[in-house]
Amino acid sequence: MLTRYLPVFLILALLAEILGTVGGFGSSVFFVPVANFYFDFQTVLGITAVFHLSSNLTKIAFFRKGLDKMLILYLGIPAVIFVSIGAVLSKHINPTLLGLILGVFLIVLSLVFLIFKKLVVKDSNKNAITGGILSGLSAGLLGTGGAIRGITMTAFKMDKATFIATSAVIDFGVDASRAVVYYYNGYMKAEHLYIAVFLVVVAILGTWIGKQILNRFSQEQFRTFVLVLILLIGIASVVAEYVKL
Repeated sequence: MLTRYLPVFLILALLAEILGTVGGFGSSVFFVPVANFYFDFQTVLGITAVFHLSSNLTKIAFFRKGLDKMLILYLGIPAVIFVSIGAVLSKHINPTLLGLILGVFLIVLSLVFLIFKKLVVKDSNKNAITGGILSGLSAGLLGTGGAIRGITMTAFKMDKATFIATSAVIDFGVDASRAVVYYYNGYMKAEHLYIAVFLVVVAILGTWIGKQILNRFSQEQFRTFVLVLILLIGIASVVAEYVKL
C-alpha cells in the first residue's frame, strides 16, 4: 500500500527534515506523526531511528563549526542511557495508546512554547542532566525528544551552527542506542528497508535546504510557524488514534 503513496510520503518526510532543521526541534517531531499515518507505531519508531541517524550525520557535516563538549557530556550521556529505557518500555505499551500520548505531548509542548515565548531553562549542569533524561526517555518511548532537548540547550546561548551540531551529536548517540533496542524489539522489518534508502537521500537534501533557509532568515522568524504546525500535527494525531479505538 505504501508503494502507491511513496512519493507523497517522501515529500512529507522532506518537509519534516527542512522544518526540523530550521525550527531547531529535530525532524522527528514532524516525521513521527506523519509516518504514523502509514505504519503501525512500533514500525514508525524503527524507521524514525534509521532516518534520524542519517539526518544527524548530515547535520554534523553541514554545521561543523564547533561543538559544546561539556553539554554533550552532561546532556548527551543521560539522554543515551534513558532512550534505551524508553525504547524497552515501548514494547510493553499499547501502540494506539502511544500514538495518543504522542499527540497530547505535541499539543501541550507547542502550546507551552507559544504561550510562554520567553521560556528558558537555567544554564546549569543539573538542568542539562534533567533535560537529557527527559528528552532521552521521550525519544525512546514516543520517537521524538528533540523539542525537550532544544529548550534545554537554548539556555546555553550558542550560535546556530554550534547549537545544531551539538544537538546532532547528542541525537546521533540517542538514535544509535535506540536503534539497537528497536531492532531486538522487532520494530525494523525487512520489507521496509528500501524506504530507509530513500530516507537517507531525503535527510541529506532536507538538511541542506534547511541550512540555506537559516542562512537567509533568523531561526526565531520560523519558530512560531513551526510551533503552530506541531500543534496542528498533534491534534491530527489525537484524532487519528481516537478513530482507531
